[in-house]
Amino acid sequence: MEDTDESGNVPSSWSWEDNKLFELALAAVDEGNPDRWEAVASIIGGRKSAEEVKRHYEVLVEDLDIIESGRLDHAVSAVLNDTQDACWTDEDQEMLAQLNIK
Repeated sequence: MEDTDESGNVPSSWSWEDNKLFELALAAVDEGNPDRWEAVASIIGGRKSAEEVKRHYEVLVEDLDIIESGRLDHAVSAVLNDTQDACWTDEDQEMLAQLNIK
């Protein structure tokens, strides 16, 4: 059974490309824009809803808060660093190859 968010929805998966477009869109769309999440979703190519985009941002902010507060479990961090390559999907590897990033 898949995990759900607090509203009971199954979270969507985000590809490496989706995340990069998300980051660029966040930089391009003003925080004060009343249609910010719709605009970001549009820049991502319409593959995500405005609600999915907003939730993805909220998770990002929560993650940054944990990292910046020093509450990150360094034991978990060390394990992730040792297995980082295992976290990349074939799609991610293909994208990296196309962009010539290693």
